[in-house]
Amino acid sequence: MNGKILARIGAVVFIAVALTVTAIEMSSKDDEPDDPAMRDRSIASQDPLASELRRCSGIGEAGPRDPGCLKAWAESRRRFLGRRDAATAPAPPTTLFPNVAAPAGRKEGQGTDVTAPAIQAEPSWPEAR
Repeated sequence: MNGKILARIGAVVFIAVALTVTAIEMSSKDDEPDDPAMRDRSIASQDPLASELRRCSGIGEAGPRDPGCLKAWAESRRRFLGRRDAATAPAPPTTLFPNVAAPAGRKEGQGTDVTAPAIQAEPSWPEAR
């Protein structure tokens, strides 16, 4: 068999398979509705926070002044960031490196000044020519 004929037969078979798969996919019914509004309603019925967030996005500029929206946004941030309540959150460590001894000149609980840079660089002067 010639190589060209074999390539043509392969191309015809490929196109036939592609058309068959396309026809089957188009004829099958989707489980999810195509209308985005229908999907939003099903989500809102499951989660009251989603419906409140949708209401807040629909009221426009009044949203930041609405206390219900502020609470909903705070809850959404808490869920997204995975933060716990302050009552259940573990206490933060008292020192950055608890296993390292404090320097001799510093007492326990006395922090270092983080506002001042450790090394102050001199400004660069233009070279005289």
